[in-house]
Parts: sequence; C-alpha cells; structure tokens
Amino acid sequence: MAATGFVFHRTRTGSTLGVQYDQEGQLIQVESREDEDQSVKLAEILELLLVAGYFRARIKGLSPFDKVVGGMTWCITTCNFDIDVDLLFQENSTIGQKISLTEKIVSVLPKMKCPHRLEPHQIQGLDFIHIFPVIQWLVKRAIETREEMGDYVRAFSISQFQKSHTFPEDKELLQKKDKAVKAVLDVLEVYKPERKYRRQRDAGLHLDEESRVHSTLLEYGRRYGFSKRCKQNKEDEGKISMSEAVPDAIAEVLEEDNLQAAEEMQIKTLMTSMAAMASGEGKLTASAVGQIVELQSEEIKLIATEYAEKQLELSSEERSERYGPMQQQRRAVFSLNKQIQQKVEQLEELKVKHAEVKACNEEAKRSLLEATEHSVKLESEMKSLEEIEEQADSGLMETLRALVMMNENLKQQEQQFRTHCKEEMARLQQNIEEINSASGQDTEEEERSQLIDQQHNLDRERLQKIRLLMARRNREVAILQRKIDEVPSRAELTQYQKRFIELYSQVSATHKETKQFFTLYNTLDDKKLYLEKEVNLLNSIHDNFQQAMSSAAAKDQFLRQMEQIVEGIKQSRIKMEKKKQENKMRRDQLNDEYLELLDKQRLYFKTVKDFKEECRKNEMLLSKLRAKGAS
Repeated sequence: MAATGFVFHRTRTGSTLGVQYDQEGQLIQVESREDEDQSVKLAEILELLLVAGYFRARIKGLSPFDKVVGGMTWCITTCNFDIDVDLLFQENSTIGQKISLTEKIVSVLPKMKCPHRLEPHQIQGLDFIHIFPVIQWLVKRAIETREEMGDYVRAFSISQFQKSHTFPEDKELLQKKDKAVKAVLDVLEVYKPERKYRRQRDAGLHLDEESRVHSTLLEYGRRYGFSKRCKQNKEDEGKISMSEAVPDAIAEVLEEDNLQAAEEMQIKTLMTSMAAMASGEGKLTASAVGQIVELQSEEIKLIATEYAEKQLELSSEERSERYGPMQQQRRAVFSLNKQIQQKVEQLEELKVKHAEVKACNEEAKRSLLEATEHSVKLESEMKSLEEIEEQADSGLMETLRALVMMNENLKQQEQQFRTHCKEEMARLQQNIEEINSASGQDTEEEERSQLIDQQHNLDRERLQKIRLLMARRNREVAILQRKIDEVPSRAELTQYQKRFIELYSQVSATHKETKQFFTLYNTLDDKKLYLEKEVNLLNSIHDNFQQAMSSAAAKDQFLRQMEQIVEGIKQSRIKMEKKKQENKMRRDQLNDEYLELLDKQRLYFKTVKDFKEECRKNEMLLSKLRAKGAS
C-alpha cells in the first residue's frame, strides 16, 4: 500500500513537467498552465466569437488553434482597418504558416491601438488566459464597426439595386413623368410671361415702391387690384368682430367704390407713361388697341351711344321718306328672321363646342383623379422615406446628399466639356480642311500620314511583342518567388527546432507517465496473484487442519506437506531476489549510458556554440576581405 500511495501522489493536479536542455546542456523545467482554467477561457472565447457572428467556431472538427486564430483574423478583417498586412487564414495550416500568421496578427494589434499586448508564442501555445482580453476587445471593435457600416452598406445596396432593377410602380411613374413634364413644359411655353409695354425713361422717378411694382406688372399685361389687400385686411377684421360688420355694410360698399375708382385712375395714369414694344411698332396690335381702350374707355362709350342714337334717328327718317309702313314692317320681319337664323346657327355651334368642352372636361377630370391618386401615393412614399431618413444617421445622409449633388455637378460639367470638345473638334477639322484646300498639298499630307501610320503599326507590334516577353518573364519570376518562399528561412527553422523540442518534451513526459502506470499495473497484478495464492494456501491449511490432527499418521503427512510448501516459498523468494538483482544491474547500466549521453549532449551543444562563433568570425573576415577588394 505504501507503493500505491507513492505512485499516485502528486504535488499539483493538472500540471505536467517536461524536461528540456539549453545550449549549455543545463536542465530546463517548463510548466504548462492548468487545463481547467484554459478550457473555461476557451469556452468564453468561443462564446464571444459566436455572439460576434463568427459561426465557424461551432464546427467540432476544427482544432482550438484554427477556431481562435480564425476568429481573430475575421474580427480584424471586419474592423475595416487599413493595414498593409495580408492576413490569409487557412485551416489545418503547416507550422510555418501558423508561425507567420501569428506574427502578422501580433504586429497588426498595436496598429489598431489594442490596449492588450500579446506574443506569438502565447497564440501558438494556446494560452487562452492571455488571448481572452484581446478577443474581447476585437469582438467589441468588430460589433461597433458593423453597426457604423450597416446603414452605409444598406444604402449602397439599394442604390446598386436601383441601377439595374426597377419596380413596376417606378416604370409607371417614369412613363407618366415624361407625359407630365411635357404637359408642364407646354403649359409654361404657352403661358410664359410676355412683355407688352415698356416704361418710359423718366416715368418711374417719382413713384413709390407699390406703384413701381404695379407698373412692372402692367408691362407684362397683368392687372392686379390695389384694393385686394385692403379687402383681405377687412375680411380678417370681420372674422374677429362679426357683430360690428352689419351696421357698417353700406359704408364699406361706398368705400370699395371709391377705392375702385381711385384704382382705375391710377392704372390710367400708369398706362399713360408706357409705350408699346419695339416689335409692335408700325402696326395696330391687340395690345395697342387694349391700351387705347383702357385709356379712353368712358369717352368711347359716350361717343358710341351718341352715334347709335343719331344713326337710329337718321335711318327712321330715311325709311319714312322712301317706303310706306307695310314695306317697313316686312323689312323688319325679314331682318328679325335673319337674326333668328343666325342665332340658331350660333346656338348649334355653341352646343358642339359645349360637347367638346364637356368631353375635354371629363378627360381632364379623369386625368386629375389619376394624378391625385398618384400624388397621394407619392406623398405616402415620401412620408415613409422621410421616416426612414429620420431613423438613419443624419451625418451620413448629409454626406450622401453632398455626394449626389457633386455627382450631378460633375455630370453636367462633363456634358458641357464634351459639347465644347465636339465644337472645338469640328472647328479644328474645318480649319484643317480649309488649310488643306488652300495649300493644295493634300497628296503630300496623305503620303506622310500613311508613312506615319505604317511606322505606328510597326511600333505597336513591337510593343505587343515586348509586352508578351515581359509577361512571360513576370510569370517565371513569380514561379521562382513562390519556390523561394517555400524554402524555410533560418528564423522558421529555429522556430521548427523549438517546437520539435517542446513536442519531444511533452511526448517523453507522457511516455514516462504511461510507463509508470504500466509498471504500477504489473506490480499490483503480481501482488494480487501472490495474495490469491497465499489466501488459497491458508484456506487449504485451515480446511485440512482438523482432519490432520485426528491421527498421528495424518499429522506427519501434514507436517511434510507444510515443509514442502515452505521450501517452495523459499525457492520463489530466491528467484525474485535474483530477478530484482538483475533489474538493479540493468538500471545501473542504463544510468551509466544516460550519463554518457548527457556528456555527449553537453559536448554537442558546446561544439555547436563554438561552430557558430567560428562562422561569425568567418563572416566578419569575409566581409573585411570584400571591403579591401572593393577598395
């Protein structure tokens, strides 16, 4: 039982001591961290990576190194940080690729301003306790970057979708938009402002601002009443005090009449200071007639009434002199019938026009209803877009608007530049044609241009051949570069040596522990066998003891058997002692061999150190010789 207690006694559970030697041959003891803490940190790291969105951490077939390093590479790539390092992660990589990748990750972390420091050997040795803070910081940074880029990527995807795809509503809107734009342009063309009068030079010197505004409107044929503002003010006052409006109705009507009369007089005075446009000089236009009518409308009305009265008097006198009453009655009836026929014809024409106008009105109503529905739909879409815009980042939206405006300005400038270039090219071609026609040297120029074209074609073919040769050389250089990269460098070989030494130490420690377990098992098995034999022997003695004591002959036989058993036990003990002595001699022999090997190892390390020192001296001497030879 003492042996059993000695074998299973350990100072620390979960730790393994590996045997290593330095260059001087001294013994180095390396202790790995506890597996329980490492496994807990590994589980927390994988949980963080899953929360961040790296779902390859769920794959059970991947090693912890591939999961952790792949997650770190994914987080660094997701952070969208501008670094000049190629973080190409491959699963089940070689030792050289793992070393190179871990060194690149460690060099990138300070550039990203990571507050935690990490070494390559900690990643390669899967030191999860030191890796966990770095993973935590990278995951937090990746989530923040993804939130910042989410709206931008969504807007960019929508714009890319709209470049090559459209909805049926958009197509319908584009079709209606062309028609609507055309209709609006036609209306603007028809009803665009047209200047009819021009104000004389000295007419507006002594006018106030309101009179100048109205004179400007009159120049374009628009008559805007002065009293509208007064009416609106009075309507507002009437809304406030409706109880006082009824008694003052008569006074308001009189005041409106006075205002209208004053307005007409002011319009007449303004029109007297205007003249027709130069394009209308020399002929009587509708604007000129309108000007005359507006200036002397009351006088014309009086003269027209007097002329109509005098004309009736003269016609009645002439009719009474020439014809009798019957003849006058017939003529009056005939004239009245003719007027009735004319009015009937006018009525038919008006009915036809009314039907046409009614049909146009119905069509306009339908188009107005469609436009109203479309406008309501557009308003709802605009509201939804405004809500989305309010929810989005305002700074990003302002940036996008500025970029869109810049894009439109650049397109417009590009179009203007193209038109200018086309005009300039056409002008230069015309100048060239004029110069060629004037000089009469067309044939010489053609021959010269043909020679230039031939030389240009030859140079182009030569350039193409040179490019092909250069591409071939580039391919050869790339192949050689890949071959050179495949050869491990001295640093990689040193890393390989260190890793192999660590692996050998771990394997030897595991092998030693396994041998101890096998030896313990064999020892316990032998002990169990001997104990079983002893128990069987004691049981047989106990069973036969009463029978042997019954008679003297049986007792003598029992004693002889006991002596034989004791003799057999002594022989077995002698054999075991001999076996023990042989094993002890073998152990001493192996220990002597082990000491000799240790001496050889020390000698090897010393020889390697001396060899390196001699190589360094050789390189120094060679460099000095090269320097002397160069001088």
